[in-house]
Amino acid sequence: MPIVSNPSSQNETPAPIINLENVSVRYRLPSERIGTLKEYTIRLLQRRVRHRDFWAVHDLSLSINRGEVFGIVGDNGAGKSTLLKVISKVLRPTTGRVRIYGKIAPLLELGAGFHPELSGRENVFLNGALLGYSHEEMTAVFDEVVDFSELSEFIDAPIRTYSSGMYARLGFAVATAHQPEILIVDEILSVGDEAFQRKCTDRITGFRENGATVLMVSHNLGLISEMCDRAAWLDHGKLMKIGTAEEVIEMYREGFQ
Repeated sequence: MPIVSNPSSQNETPAPIINLENVSVRYRLPSERIGTLKEYTIRLLQRRVRHRDFWAVHDLSLSINRGEVFGIVGDNGAGKSTLLKVISKVLRPTTGRVRIYGKIAPLLELGAGFHPELSGRENVFLNGALLGYSHEEMTAVFDEVVDFSELSEFIDAPIRTYSSGMYARLGFAVATAHQPEILIVDEILSVGDEAFQRKCTDRITGFRENGATVLMVSHNLGLISEMCDRAAWLDHGKLMKIGTAEEVIEMYREGFQ
């Protein structure tokens, strides 16, 4: 079913800013290993490829309130990143409905869309355009982006010459140059050095204080406990628990015992 986006309204403040109703995401995987693309194509034409269904997210319903910092925890493969992609409109759910009441800034992969042969300066405008901002809007925040990323000496060098930490700093600075209504963060606070991670958390805290809604995934349970009002625990695509961050983390840890 389609994702429905509605503009935010001051009269709808009590309503959730993100609402998921019975959302499921199914992937069809080959039942047997096929070594080459040629072999797969031949078998496909002969209708000899058998598939099995894998439900990355299964019948999940969830509401997130405006101005809330909401965390998602779970093991690798639990469906966390898939869920964020559905909310970010990167991925369409197989079944169910997703309602979003605001503009989203997804930080699913820092620097996604950067071109390695372009300079940092050029990639600031390229990445900004991919995030939906005009050239004029990016020009207005360009100096702030460079200052936050601490890359003024390298901003005209090709991105391919950047280290992973420099890449991450520029990607985060671009993606958070404008305050979003909804900020979606997937494990990006684990990149870079400690000082950069603190700058990232401080900026997210500032967004929260100004009324933004933050949805974040992290394996750092201390960070989830520190920053989040509520949290959800996913396991094999299913919602196991939702509540305060402390309650969810306690139950998630008990699951290992």
